[in-house]
Amino acid sequence: MDIHHNIDRLCPGGAGSVRPDWKLNAVDHSEAEIDHDLLTADDRTLVDACLQGRRDAFAVVVRRHQRQVYRVCYRFVGNHEDASDLAQDVFVRAWRGLRGFKGGSALATWLYRIAVNVSLNRVASKAPRLEPLDRVERADQRSERADTALLRGERAAEVRAAIARLPPKQRATLILRTYHELPHDQIAAILGSSVGAVKANFFHALANLKKLLLQS
Repeated sequence: MDIHHNIDRLCPGGAGSVRPDWKLNAVDHSEAEIDHDLLTADDRTLVDACLQGRRDAFAVVVRRHQRQVYRVCYRFVGNHEDASDLAQDVFVRAWRGLRGFKGGSALATWLYRIAVNVSLNRVASKAPRLEPLDRVERADQRSERADTALLRGERAAEVRAAIARLPPKQRATLILRTYHELPHDQIAAILGSSVGAVKANFFHALANLKKLLLQS
């Protein structure tokens, strides 16, 4: 997925002028078009630059985080087209809401939170269109744990369908913990809950997933 974009065309009046129904325009942004200092800047510096009207700074934000945002969306909807649309929506919302980012958490955590919210809204409003198994991106199996081994192998299609039937917070916790290997504290920050609640949701998600698979 490539969603480097032309912020001038997207929102000529700045971050506050983005309309919710606008989409990002996919264009190429070579490194030569971006200030070298921005390419190596930390996320907080990039956000500050965006708020000062540096639209190329937001292109760096997208370049840096687009893959992980897309992967989160893909795990919820199960197909490239919807995941791409959702990822673009995430960055539109992020650009529009930058002034609300206070830096209390990492920018990546904030973007994950937006991605989870827009993905849950999408799956609640329409049935997922899952792609064939050979199109699904595999999680890194080197760090696979015994209690999540059931998420791999011959029943992967049934597993994805079962995950889609989990309650929203259980589904989000399972996806972020198993497929993205995020720590409990970061998942808690993304979901706006406690670490204890994240651990409980993960435990219940695995238990419910096993029950659903036994029924299939």
